[in-house]
Amino acid sequence: MPQNPDPALFLRRSLRAQICPSGAVLLDAIADGAEPGRVRLIFARGSSKEAVLSALPRTGKLRELREISGSWLADLEGAPAPGLPDDRAFLAGCNVALALRVAETPAMLRDWLSYHATHHGLTGALIVNRAPPGPETGDFARALQALMAGSPLRILVVEPDFPTGKPGLGPESHPFLAPDAPGKDRMTPPEPDPFRAPLGEMALHEALKWRFLRSARAVALLDPCDWLPPRAEGEADLFSRTAAAPEGVILLIGQRIYPWRIRPGAEPVFADHICRQFDARHAVARWAVAPERAGLEKTWRVRRVSYARPDRSLVAPFLRAMALRIPDRSAGELAPKTSLIEDPALLAMAGDLFGHKPVRPPVSVAPALTPPAEPRTAIVTTMKNEAPFILEWLAWHRAIGVTDFLIYTNDCTDGTDTLLEMLQRKGLVQHRVNPWVPGGELKPQHAALQAAETEPVIRQSDWAICMDVDEFINIKLGDGRLPTLFAAMEEAAPGANMISLTWRLFGNGDVAGFEDRFMISQFTRCAPELIRKPHQAWGFKTLFRTIDIFKKLGVHRPKGLRPDLWESIIWLTGSGKRMPKEIYRNGWRSTNETWGYDWVQLNHYAVRSAESFLVKRDRGRVNHVDRDQGLHYWFRMNHNVVEDCSLRNRLPLLQAEWERLMADPEIRAAHEAAVAAHRAKIAELRATEKFEAFYQELTGERLRRLSRLTPHFGGAVFTAGPGVVPDHIAFAESLPKGFHFTIDDEKAAETAEDQITPPLNA
Repeated sequence: MPQNPDPALFLRRSLRAQICPSGAVLLDAIADGAEPGRVRLIFARGSSKEAVLSALPRTGKLRELREISGSWLADLEGAPAPGLPDDRAFLAGCNVALALRVAETPAMLRDWLSYHATHHGLTGALIVNRAPPGPETGDFARALQALMAGSPLRILVVEPDFPTGKPGLGPESHPFLAPDAPGKDRMTPPEPDPFRAPLGEMALHEALKWRFLRSARAVALLDPCDWLPPRAEGEADLFSRTAAAPEGVILLIGQRIYPWRIRPGAEPVFADHICRQFDARHAVARWAVAPERAGLEKTWRVRRVSYARPDRSLVAPFLRAMALRIPDRSAGELAPKTSLIEDPALLAMAGDLFGHKPVRPPVSVAPALTPPAEPRTAIVTTMKNEAPFILEWLAWHRAIGVTDFLIYTNDCTDGTDTLLEMLQRKGLVQHRVNPWVPGGELKPQHAALQAAETEPVIRQSDWAICMDVDEFINIKLGDGRLPTLFAAMEEAAPGANMISLTWRLFGNGDVAGFEDRFMISQFTRCAPELIRKPHQAWGFKTLFRTIDIFKKLGVHRPKGLRPDLWESIIWLTGSGKRMPKEIYRNGWRSTNETWGYDWVQLNHYAVRSAESFLVKRDRGRVNHVDRDQGLHYWFRMNHNVVEDCSLRNRLPLLQAEWERLMADPEIRAAHEAAVAAHRAKIAELRATEKFEAFYQELTGERLRRLSRLTPHFGGAVFTAGPGVVPDHIAFAESLPKGFHFTIDDEKAAETAEDQITPPLNA
């Protein structure tokens, strides 16, 4: 039979707000106790200073009015004492956990309290039940009191009758508010929950301090999902260390942890949490304080105690069990499964301390890291109406060492399919009809990649890359071929198995008409190396070993990381430096820390000539069927700022392979037919008023000038299109170094004119 709860060890208190005539909301009035006539009033966030001052009692002197993140604390002397019980003695001298409960169950609280009492010297707890007032509030308190029957812990449950959450946000117990939850852009945000939303009433801790905790020995701000790890042998408990700390404060740093899976029908427990994110970035900051040693006048905030300078050598860790904070959700809803790895210390804790057998993540087969002697390299790509450009692209990549080509097409009308079928018969490529279904869940490129994963040409390759026919691998080392790149990678980082090829966006170079000439010799003007906008400028494609570290192909890089193999990844930038682990799961573009073109880049000829761009727009996008390739696309991708002749300097490589291919009469005839069809399509389009007007705009002076100014524009300018750039910028003779124009800056358009040298004909 359960023991009867000892009422002397369990206390419930309410915090009741009241609206003052001035409009200020008073959350609590606290008599000092030690100093008769001294009273502290706590006012809610959103109360104006004027309203607070008007709400103060006429008797009494205002010693201090302190703002706390929009809330207010008024310190008065000689004021009438509120008629509330003095509860300072209840937790006096105790080692207290100060916890804000959102959705944790009474059973979770029992386990949490019992563990910290047994292993960390906990003797008391103040639990703020942030549930809205109602029957559930009383049910929770009574259930917890019954579960803690016989425990020597002193437990105080505080029940605010006012919302303590940030306005407009849903409950913290929803995945949308989980810091690491994937797919938030696809979630429907939860309805606002002013009680359970992330804490917005930042003076709450001050109210609790002065009302209940000022005489505690030490207080640790830990929610019911926050667990201290086991102490080292001989180590003092957190509360004793806090009481002895020079400043009376210890910084707590929390790591979010996750279960791999909760067994069907079971409630989550702490011991299910045996996984952490290998690439976790942001920790959770909390604190422990010895109130009297630290000084009661120092404000208790969520992440720190104001004006305290805790000794950094005394930092204490804690573990935030996310399935306790957000129950009834799968681990994959709380954090990407591709980020979760089993932590040996957490697994040992689950078994040794709790006797629990959690569900463990699967163990992957270790990949073969030894580089092959004569590697096969495969390109997988999607095409639509690219016939006149295929042979140059094929010849170039064969010349640098690509051995296999898997090409998917859909709805071609210019001879692309005919050419590829003929090339397949000659053993030069593998051609497939794209299994993409219009209106289906997958876009054309994703449908093709999904199909490619089971193709022998990909399964049997040693290296692979997903790239397009307007992208050319540009190796700047040695002879410019893949074996040289692979050797450099192996020398720099033995076992290197991935390298990113950052886009270099090449413009039309003022070439208006289509010519049947090599693109790499026609188009040499491009974006500078250091250009972060538009967003696509630093996108990359990835050349990777096909050794099953990842589960599937991806457009920019392989996807579906097997998280227990993350340490097998040896990923290099285009300059041969190691990629940070934060990129491993889903990074697709370079950053200030990871961009590099010294070893290799991907020349991206997205626009080619103005005439060829007419055909590109007419056919529609291959990979983003719902997006237009119009003026905005041209503006975004047409960069003619600097010159890069690194590929043109390797023309002999291309020329030799081109001549080998064109020596075949069938191949030559197919290419010539494709060129003729392309010219005919251009003529057909230019015969229409719409496309001729578009062509004239593309080749006009305004867009020509803008293509040389792209480093000066912010991301929003590329999104909005060229029309937002004022003429005095577009036609300026020169722009100052460092000049930046963006429509996000309201003053940019107004002040830009004063910074610019006017055009010569002004």
